[in-house]
Amino acid sequence: MPPTTRRGFLAGTGSLLAAGLTSAATAEGAAAAGRGPRNFVLILADDLGWGEIGCYGQRKIVTPHLDRLAAEGVRFTGAYAGSSLCAPSRCALMTGLHTGHGTVRENPEGGPQRSLSAADVTFGELARLAGYRTACIGKWGFGPEQPSQDSHPNARGFDEFFGYITHAHAHQYWPSYLWHNGEKVAIGEGTYAPDLLRDRAVSFIEKSADRPFLLHFATNLPHAPSQIPGSSGRYEDEPWSRANRRHAAQVTRMDSHVGDILQALHEAGVADSTVVLFAADNGPHHEKGVTPETFNSNGPFRGVKRQLYEGGIRVPMIAWSPSFAPKVVHEPVALWDVLPTVADFVEVPVPEGTDGKSFRGLLTGGRYTGHEFLLWNRPRKMQAIRRGHWKMIRFAPHIAGAGPEGRVELYDLRDDRGERKNLAASRPGLVAELNELLDGAIGPDPRRPYGLEVTQETGEVVVTLLNGSTTPWRDVRLSLHAPGGRTVRTREHADVLEPGDFLTETFAVAGDTARHIGRARFTVDGRAVAFRARPYDTSIAVEPFWQGAPLTINPD
Repeated sequence: MPPTTRRGFLAGTGSLLAAGLTSAATAEGAAAAGRGPRNFVLILADDLGWGEIGCYGQRKIVTPHLDRLAAEGVRFTGAYAGSSLCAPSRCALMTGLHTGHGTVRENPEGGPQRSLSAADVTFGELARLAGYRTACIGKWGFGPEQPSQDSHPNARGFDEFFGYITHAHAHQYWPSYLWHNGEKVAIGEGTYAPDLLRDRAVSFIEKSADRPFLLHFATNLPHAPSQIPGSSGRYEDEPWSRANRRHAAQVTRMDSHVGDILQALHEAGVADSTVVLFAADNGPHHEKGVTPETFNSNGPFRGVKRQLYEGGIRVPMIAWSPSFAPKVVHEPVALWDVLPTVADFVEVPVPEGTDGKSFRGLLTGGRYTGHEFLLWNRPRKMQAIRRGHWKMIRFAPHIAGAGPEGRVELYDLRDDRGERKNLAASRPGLVAELNELLDGAIGPDPRRPYGLEVTQETGEVVVTLLNGSTTPWRDVRLSLHAPGGRTVRTREHADVLEPGDFLTETFAVAGDTARHIGRARFTVDGRAVAFRARPYDTSIAVEPFWQGAPLTINPD
């Protein structure tokens, strides 16, 4: 076993139209996008329905920037959330594990805020391990609300964090404070947080253009309550309820923020080398006066947030890069596919046991191997599985095995995407197969410790490489670099580091060990891979990207 139980302590630890971003993807732009590491911007909307964007059929709410993004990029019609609720869906997105394996499988619902653990490896950790500058701006959604703990964004792979830590705090659009890394930041009275988060995301792009970066922009729009500054804008005179008018304005405002981020990429000169992925965390809500039927928010699907019918888990997903040929993709993918997709682009091995599959091939025209099945697990409430065009949902009581008192529904999505004709009674053999498959896919997190750890003691730094993948790592070289890039010492190892094995070297150093960088170089299937990490303490801030900016933000 490795000398520590900590897994993946990796990194030491205006508008799109105005920007002139055409489908272009000129030959020059496409070539630039294909050179070296790519930047990533992952935008996650909160409670946005599949049908609430124009390119997915919306006719009442205006979303020009997302519509343009879809026209120029890859639009998925069969993308799924990690869950029908926020926290478990975001856990699946972050860790590449579906809710049969993930650490967080339910929302708090009056209990303690669910947390990620030291064992969780996020896509932020993989990118930071590959040398990317990483940031999470917006809604984190996991507790506790305090620094120096394993579920904090800084500890789970993000150099910079600005926003809400917990699920409940993110419901406040005019909060008195937000978090910047390990510190609470006082917010001036009257500051609308989604706009401030947009500003911080733009600032990160501007200040990170000199090296590869990954930005996770997790807006809390258009989650309830339906609050925006001022009036409902273009929707003020619509014959809808006040909540519906403001919900529509939230969606359009979120769309404008997407446009601002795309413009920032363009103005920073990195649009051609950036992959933008937009998605939602679950289906549309019907809270505090919002009525999804007013907007046909779930499109042709049955159900909304909290339900495992398609309307609760089918979400919009759009991928854009100048090197992607515009197209529509119908193959089913899920949010837990994002982690292996990021790993594929940044060229690091995928941790063993990950449930997701890289969909890079769907974006670039390469090879894609789909899922045998997809599943969703709301413990003690309901579970669902999709295999091919068949989908089964089973409800409590007696979820395990779906006993005689449990309710089971079976739908053929090929002919019944609205899930209206329950075929369970007529297909008992198929129901039994899906029950067995579902039961076997729910259990503990199956992954091994993975990554590069750098720990410090007086006068020495310990560098540990852990192979938590499924593939041998060969020609391993560990080294330690002092501030300024000076190499302290290098050790070469011709041995093969097999899956599950680890390698540790101790380096004697003088002076401040906190700024030393550990590096590992090895090959996987003949391809060179480089990891980097440093000692990390979540109680201290990590090189803020807005150096010198005031910590108290005023509305003016």
